[in-house]
Amino acid sequence: MAKIKVKQVKSSIKKPQNQKRTLTALGLKKIGQVVEHDTTPNILGMINKVKHLVSTEEA
Repeated sequence: MAKIKVKQVKSSIKKPQNQKRTLTALGLKKIGQVVEHDTTPNILGMINKVKHLVSTEEA
């Protein structure tokens, strides 16, 4: 299965609670933190929900 790297580029301050929880579920806590996930429909949906706060690239 393909991998995707997700990096948090913006703060979650003053964002809705569901977006904060999505970032936590992805494993992101700080700006600049990078995590690697399999490209499953669940992960892609979470990334789409917070696409304005993260950047992605193929691993």
